[in-house]
Amino acid sequence: MAEKRPPGLAGGLTEYGDREFAQYLRRSFASAMGHTPQSLGKPVVGVLNTWSELNNCHRGLRELAEAVKRGVWQAGGLPLEFPVISLGEIFLSPTSMFLRNLMALDVEAMLRAQPLDAVVLMGGCDKTLPALLMGAASADVPAIVLAAGPMLTGSHEGERIGACTDCRRFWAAWRRGDLERATIDDIEGQLAPTAGTCGVMGTASTMACLSEAMGMMLPGGAAIPAVHADRLRHGERSGIQAVVLAHKRLKPSQIMTEAAFDNALRVLQAIGGSTNAVIHLTAIAGRLGIKLELDRLDAMADSTPVLVGLKPSGAAYMEDFHRAGGLPVVLQALRGQLHGECLTVTGATLGGQLAKPFVWPAWQDVIRPPHDPLQEQGALIALHGSLAPDGSVLKRSAASPMLLQSEARAVVFSSLNDLAARIDDPALDARPDDCLLLQNAGPLGGPGMPEAGYLPIPRKLTGQRDMLRISDARMSGTAFGTIVLHVAPEAALGGPLGLARSGDRVRLDAQRRRLDLLVDERELLRRGEEARPQPPVASRGYERLYRESVQQAQLGVDFDFLRHESLQSG
Repeated sequence: MAEKRPPGLAGGLTEYGDREFAQYLRRSFASAMGHTPQSLGKPVVGVLNTWSELNNCHRGLRELAEAVKRGVWQAGGLPLEFPVISLGEIFLSPTSMFLRNLMALDVEAMLRAQPLDAVVLMGGCDKTLPALLMGAASADVPAIVLAAGPMLTGSHEGERIGACTDCRRFWAAWRRGDLERATIDDIEGQLAPTAGTCGVMGTASTMACLSEAMGMMLPGGAAIPAVHADRLRHGERSGIQAVVLAHKRLKPSQIMTEAAFDNALRVLQAIGGSTNAVIHLTAIAGRLGIKLELDRLDAMADSTPVLVGLKPSGAAYMEDFHRAGGLPVVLQALRGQLHGECLTVTGATLGGQLAKPFVWPAWQDVIRPPHDPLQEQGALIALHGSLAPDGSVLKRSAASPMLLQSEARAVVFSSLNDLAARIDDPALDARPDDCLLLQNAGPLGGPGMPEAGYLPIPRKLTGQRDMLRISDARMSGTAFGTIVLHVAPEAALGGPLGLARSGDRVRLDAQRRRLDLLVDERELLRRGEEARPQPPVASRGYERLYRESVQQAQLGVDFDFLRHESLQSG
């Protein structure tokens, strides 16, 4: 049986072969930071801060950390702030997803190594919340999530606009020639007017909502705008609760159970959440020995209505969602379909939280009641077939209904470089009823599975609003269109996607959950013998670790040595 770790600064001592000497040294150096013996005897709460000047989403985290510390002090704890890697989505190459596992390793190592009785996990930008939860799941130190919060909207000619669904809408209009250069430049300055994450139901907002749905965040915390005083008050309450968690020793593994992940999948369907969440939830679950398969997501698709009308599935923004009551209202609406026995960081069960008297906020229509949903069926579906033997994902709620049952001629791009070189070539052989296929943009081929699945419509097809687009890449949760993503196995690993050729026929049948390449099996075998792809290699560093260890989309794109799924679960 593992030895119980002492609380506070006496835990996790540096090894010198003399534990009393190690404690003596630690107290001495802690005193060098100005702490009194009284403060050094309190439970230690780590304030994990992902603030960075290369992460605009986290611009407000310095002030938020101070609010957390106030709460920790009030509850009788000792708050100690420390940094880990910060992933700013727009400021990283080749993609922040390439570095998510590195951040998760950093988080896990620091939570294990430092003398922490509990930790407040502060983050927000797309891959940071998943990395924080992955690391916390592995270290299993009492933890509570505190999101950065969404930004507020800007304005253009009287219209509210915000990152980043509107970014894509306006850029598509600019590519079509519908906007002047001066107009697109003016819009550029209004899309991200405050600190915080994208103000729509993109990946950052989705992961904040799912953190709350799984019980890892205090109720109501997912949607509070980054710049509101409510965000600071929520931070203070999170600091208070972290001390409670330290005393109770309530760990992430007790909260993020198999039933809690089912709750998260249900909520994902109802909020019209990001396709990226499927990969992230799978990775987090894998750290806890839970095998989260695409079939579980799909099983909830037809029985869960879309209730939240945020972009890209609706027309509203996160600030509207907050005013309408946020995720607690959604959880009330789904109450009969959720596992109420799941524990939360409050110490109570989800069912206990939802048992309090509740009056539906009838004055708003951002969150719809179950009897009058935005859409009758859930946002995300899983597709299998000859083009995706190990699965793929489609955001049905943001797709064009007429394309959900379709057959089209493929226009194939072999890589991101090929896409960039040919997509706007006037000689490109592309028609409005074709589908666009992108190869070699998956976990290995990208590398890092870039958000390239939102393939641009060829410039020659001026006026075309949507086309079926298929790839082994991801797309931003803020994007929209009939786009099939995460095709597995990926092209760089020899998957059928890599065998497709321009002119082949592809069939999407969303009702039957099928995605098929309509090419004779013998022809595919012949192409496979000719192609024999060799995944790229790297000689050193993190890229070498990544390429040698990363798994495919259906396993969460985590490293193989970090996952612990049980064969009996899932």
